[in-house]
Amino acid sequence: MTLNELAKTIASRKNADPESSWTAKLLSQGPEKCAEKFGEEAIEAIIEAVKGDKERLTGEAADVLYHLLVMLAARDVALDDVLKTLEARQGISGIAEKAGRA
Repeated sequence: MTLNELAKTIASRKNADPESSWTAKLLSQGPEKCAEKFGEEAIEAIIEAVKGDKERLTGEAADVLYHLLVMLAARDVALDDVLKTLEARQGISGIAEKAGRA
């Protein structure tokens, strides 16, 4: 499954029954809850990265990507828009890119 496919699945669950879909349940709780859950998953990934457990980090990284896409969907931000932003930054030094932000 690609990130684009996952984003489409998440979008399709926006109006699903929260009792039958974890994604629908998260989205029904609002963008703030989606952001909170993303933050929790990010912290769990950080912990596994520090511990050095590749298998657990891999699982947590998958959770982070999923919850990032849910958070974006909760605020109607398309994955394609995020990817376009990354593409526009390609070939630009991270230092130069950060310095160019207003």
